[in-house]
Amino acid sequence: MSTTKVLLGFIAGAAVGALAGVLFAPESGENTRKKLADKAGDWGDAAKDSFGGLIEGVKNAYSTTKDKMEEFGDHTKAKMTSARNEVKEEGRTAKSEVRNALS
Repeated sequence: MSTTKVLLGFIAGAAVGALAGVLFAPESGENTRKKLADKAGDWGDAAKDSFGGLIEGVKNAYSTTKDKMEEFGDHTKAKMTSARNEVKEEGRTAKSEVRNALS
């Protein structure tokens, strides 16, 4: 299940719970509003923590992918340099063989 769906489910459940709490609260409206405000703050903190974790995960994934791509680029560059040097050497060898054959 995706993080977005979990977060939306959490928010929807919190809203339904808050509504049920208000409707069935045996306390005065002032006390109920204070409790709701406290709970809303707790839910906000939980949402911030979840979002912060998601952001941290994205940063880590980006960093790991970037490192792997740089490593791949370095490896590819080394292979291309090696192949270019091999082709140059083969060209020199072929040129030398042609000169020797024509002499």
